Parts: sequence; structure tokens; C-alpha cells
Amino acid sequence: MSKNFDLLQRASQGEWGRGGLGLPPPVSRMYEMRPVPSAHVLSREELIKLVQIVFLTPGKESRRAVVFTGAATETGCSSVCLGAAHALAAQAEQPVCLVDSNLRFPSLHLCLGVENRRGLSEAISEGGSALNYVKKLPVPNLWFLPSGMKCSPLTGAGGLSGRLAGRIAELRQEFRYVLMDSPPVNVYSDAIPLGQWSDGVVLVVSANSTRRETARRAKEYFLNAGAELLGVVLNNRTYPIPQVIYDRL
Repeated sequence: MSKNFDLLQRASQGEWGRGGLGLPPPVSRMYEMRPVPSAHVLSREELIKLVQIVFLTPGKESRRAVVFTGAATETGCSSVCLGAAHALAAQAEQPVCLVDSNLRFPSLHLCLGVENRRGLSEAISEGGSALNYVKKLPVPNLWFLPSGMKCSPLTGAGGLSGRLAGRIAELRQEFRYVLMDSPPVNVYSDAIPLGQWSDGVVLVVSANSTRRETARRAKEYFLNAGAELLGVVLNNRTYPIPQVIYDRL
């Protein structure tokens, strides 16, 4: 990756402590993937299949920056995005950055047990490198950009959208893969410009609760905006027999 990423990698390994880039040290606690409250997470095998299809399919054009959004609220989109980032970091040799771009209701920092004082919102409103706001997670190849404290819509006046697009482009230069969690598209418009500036969108729907019309309308939003819909994840599926039996089929 870039020279800046090499410096960030060395800083996270304790070569300069809190000096140099001014970054906090890696989180000391053991990494544990925990679901967002009231949400279910796909199984490990399903997450591996997801990242293989979206990011690692041989012969297809590389998808490096992908947005995850729910068709509606309470689909478990944040949990799916978090799980996908973890699965991708385990399979890829290049660095992966997980971004909490849900500035309205951020939750990934709670799942990861890290602070959220400075993040994407500050990176948009302030100067300096985007790497100054990124945190190293205690798993190989995985980094995290929290939402930050200045929670607000991603779209608005004053050149906000342009600065956000610039930050995404910067992250693409520093990291091989960028996974962005965003608010539900049928409730807020934030995911639409993110989809336009990325390589595509993964839409998350919830079994037995997301209506067909809601999913269809979400699909049309991205198609009309010129964003590529990479696929749909069916989350919160219930199984009439134990999962271990399904895994053996």
C-alpha cells in the first residue's frame, strides 16, 4: 500500500507509541465480534461465502470499496458489515478498513469496544490525513474508522458531499478494501451517494419482516442513481432444524 499506510502500520506496532502520527495505540482487549443489539449475524461460513463472492471472485474486476445498507430498519446490516470485514481480513493479505458511515445512529464502535471521539465526521470537517482518524483493531489486516462525535447527515450543503467523496478516495488509496456501514436506504438517503462513490452496494433484508415492495424500492434507488447493486443478503433467517444439521448438508 502507500507510504502513509506503512507508517501507520509501524505506529500501531508500538514503534513510536502515541507520537509521530498522533494515533492511539491498538485496542488492548481481545477482539470479539459481537452483534448489534437486536440483530442476528450470519454464520461464519455464510460470511466467508459473502466476501468471496463480493471481493475475491477470480476473473472479476476487483471490488475494493463496498457499501452495506439495509432496505429498512432492524435488518442487522451493521452486524453483517462487521462480520464481512472480519471474514475478509482473515482471507486477504492486504489491509481492510471498516468504516462506520452511519453518522445518524453509529453502533460499530459499541460492538468493537472502542471509543468514538474522533472519526469520519471529524475527518470530513477537519484537515489532515484520513489515517489520523483510523484505529487498528487487534486482528491482522483490520482497521476501523468510527463515525466520530459530530453525527449528522452525510449529504448537505457547504461542500460536505465533496469532502466525503475525497475521504473515500483517500481510504481507497491507503487500504486494499473498504467496507462502509450506512443507514437504511428507505429511511435516509446517505447510502445513495456512498454507493455512487464506491464499487457497489450490498443490500441487507430481514427474513419475515422486510416487505417485497420495500426491497424493490431500495433496489430502484441505487439503479436510478447509477450505483451498482452487487447483491442482497437475507439476514435473520430462522431454521426449523438446528443450524449444525444445515451445515452438514
